[in-house]
Amino acid sequence: MVLRAVGLALRSLGLSGQAVLVAVSGGLDSTTLLHTLARLSGRHGLKLRIGHVNHGLRGAESEGDQRFVEELGAAHGIPVFSRRVDPNSLRTKPSSRLRPTLQEAARSLRREALLEMAASSGAEVVATAHHADDQAETVLLRLLRGTGPDGLGGMSPRSQDRRFVRPLLEVPRAEIEVFARAERLSWREDSSNSSDAYARNRLRARWVPGLREDFNPALLRAIVDLAEAQRADAQWIQSAVERELESRVRATAGGLRLARSGWCELHDALARRLAVQLLTNCGAGRDVRRVHLLRMLRFLRGARTGTRIELPGGLVLRCEREAFWLGPREVHENRAC
Repeated sequence: MVLRAVGLALRSLGLSGQAVLVAVSGGLDSTTLLHTLARLSGRHGLKLRIGHVNHGLRGAESEGDQRFVEELGAAHGIPVFSRRVDPNSLRTKPSSRLRPTLQEAARSLRREALLEMAASSGAEVVATAHHADDQAETVLLRLLRGTGPDGLGGMSPRSQDRRFVRPLLEVPRAEIEVFARAERLSWREDSSNSSDAYARNRLRARWVPGLREDFNPALLRAIVDLAEAQRADAQWIQSAVERELESRVRATAGGLRLARSGWCELHDALARRLAVQLLTNCGAGRDVRRVHLLRMLRFLRGARTGTRIELPGGLVLRCEREAFWLGPREVHENRAC
C-alpha cells in the first residue's frame, strides 16, 4: 500500500526524473519516506538528497538524530545536507501577538533551511513526510481554533509555491508503521511527541481516539476526504478572486488602488475572499479575523469620500473621490501631508 501510494503520488506530482531533497528528521515517517523513495528512485528516475534540520531543542537527543540521519544517508549512498537553527532567535519581540510560538519559529526556520539546502544541492523540490493523520489533525486543530473555509482544505500534495511535495499525504500513519516494521527499518523516537505542552499531541492522544470510538471509526479518512473536496472548491473560487483582482485593483504609491464601485453587487462569499486576498497582499494575512473582513466590506459598500478605517497590520483603507486606497498607515499619513 505505501509503495503503491507513493508511486502514484510521484506520477501525479510529475516528479519523474527530478532531483528531490528528502526532509529527514530521523523519525518513523521521514525514515519511511526516504526508504520508499530510494526503492522507487530507479523506476522514476529520481535523484535523491537528504536534508536534515537540527533545531537543538532536545540537547543530546537532537545531536543523536543528526548522527542517525548521516548514517542513514551513508547506508543508502545518498548525500546528506544539514543545517542548525535556533528557533528562540525569532522569539525576541516583546509583544506576544507579534512573537511566534516555539513551534511556529521552528517551522519557519526549518522551511528556510530546507529551501537553502535544496538550492545548494541542486534539488528542484523538497519532499516532506506529512501523512493522512497529520492532515486530519491539521484540519481538526484549525476547526477548534476557528477557521474559514480555506482552512478546512488542510495541506495540499504540493505547496502553493510548488517547492514542497507530500507523497505520503494519502497514507494513514498506521499503514506507514506496518510497512516500516515489515521492511525492518530503524528510526528515532522524538520524546517531545509525548509532551502535553503541544496542542497537536493533546489532540492526538485524548480527542481523536474518543471521536473514532464514539462517532466514526473512519474519522481520519472522512476528514481527509473533506479536505480534498474543500481544496478543489477553493481552487475554483480562487480563479474568480483572481479575475476580480485583475479588474478592480492596481498597485500605486506604496499601496493598492481599489475600484470604488461594484462592491455591493459582489456576492458576500466572493467579496470576503477578495478582502482576505487584499489584506494578505499587503502583509496582514496572519492578523485577519472575520470581524475585520465584515468591517472592511461595510466600508467598501457605503463609505463617504474622505473617511478611512484602520485595519490589521498597520493598514489604512481610505475612501477617495474616485477610488479606495489601501496601504500602510505611514504611507497614508505622508499622502495626507
